[in-house]
Amino acid sequence: MDSMSQASSTGPRFQLNEEQEMLVRMAREFAADNIIPVAAEYDEKSIFPADIFHKARELGIVNMLIPEEYGGVGASCFEEALVSEELGYGCTGISTSLGVNSLAILPILIAGNEKQKAYWLGERAGGQGQFCSYGVTEANAGSNVAGIQTRAEKKNGAYILNGSKTFITNASYAHYYTIFAKTDLEAGHRGMTCFVVDRDSPGLSVGKKFDKLGQRASDTAEIIFEDVEVPEENVVGAPGQGFYIAMKVFDHSRPGVAAAACGLQRRALEESVKYAGEREAFGLPIYQHQAVGHKIADMAINYEASRLLTWQAAWQVDAGIFNPRVPAYAKAFAADMATKAAVDAVQVFGGYGYMKEFPVEKLLRDVKIFQIYEGTSEIQRNIIVRELFHKS
Repeated sequence: MDSMSQASSTGPRFQLNEEQEMLVRMAREFAADNIIPVAAEYDEKSIFPADIFHKARELGIVNMLIPEEYGGVGASCFEEALVSEELGYGCTGISTSLGVNSLAILPILIAGNEKQKAYWLGERAGGQGQFCSYGVTEANAGSNVAGIQTRAEKKNGAYILNGSKTFITNASYAHYYTIFAKTDLEAGHRGMTCFVVDRDSPGLSVGKKFDKLGQRASDTAEIIFEDVEVPEENVVGAPGQGFYIAMKVFDHSRPGVAAAACGLQRRALEESVKYAGEREAFGLPIYQHQAVGHKIADMAINYEASRLLTWQAAWQVDAGIFNPRVPAYAKAFAADMATKAAVDAVQVFGGYGYMKEFPVEKLLRDVKIFQIYEGTSEIQRNIIVRELFHKS
């Protein structure tokens, strides 16, 4: 599939510049050489792709959002989306593990001070190549972010954290976490604060890794806080600003998630085109049977539409436009259409699509989480309705 867009200060165009084309080629070759050959094994054995992460880091295609002054490449959201699609094409379980550092550092990029950025982004994530995780979700607070119950109580110039976070990507391997906790339980969403919490903090423990349906190369676990002392200097932004920081994070992160879903869609499409061109039934390649051919045509239509929405959302972030509706469009549509593409790809393959020897079986298991994490498809629609009917 050809790449067709660019973000600029004047708006999106439909031609990548030479540097962006090189970035896409590099990411595509990296996925072909380092991800696709091991994806099935890493999925089956739930192997965490630390080796792949460090190779990608050497190329500059993880931690892409870290600015140059802190030792990163200072990539745009659009450029990160280009890479996310290519890595997602290879394996969305592996790409999720590679990409979660960007999610975890976003609160620091958005609201952190210079000292925090230099240390956590530059020295820790950039210089030492450490893993970091993002902690909002709790057992009783998933879609309802404001409903978190993890408590941070100020005491003797520090904060004492108690509570837990669940379904946290890379939790078992992270060296530090950006954690959202309530500093005022009575203040609703205005009582939430963001902290950076070091993995070695006494009282912090990580629970057993979850055994998942799909994206099994991605580590997912629970974090428990028992009287964990966090220095006041680790507060990101000001106390009480956590909810607003989390909402800004989602606007920045959803284009990347949508892009990975686009990568899975493209993989489903290309595998279906290849199989339907070779497989025959009733004396014809099966794509010539309209029931099959139209499924593949719909995959192509929905992929192109998903990608354009994703790039629009990424361009908007780079242009400094705050409009939560567009990232919600992109994330909801790309997730839903990726799910449809995976289901239809299995149908195109027929009985073979249900077998692990063929790649579309894994696509179907991997895809479902796109409708759940980073805000469910239902939550995206809630955002869209809210923004459509918002009266200023």
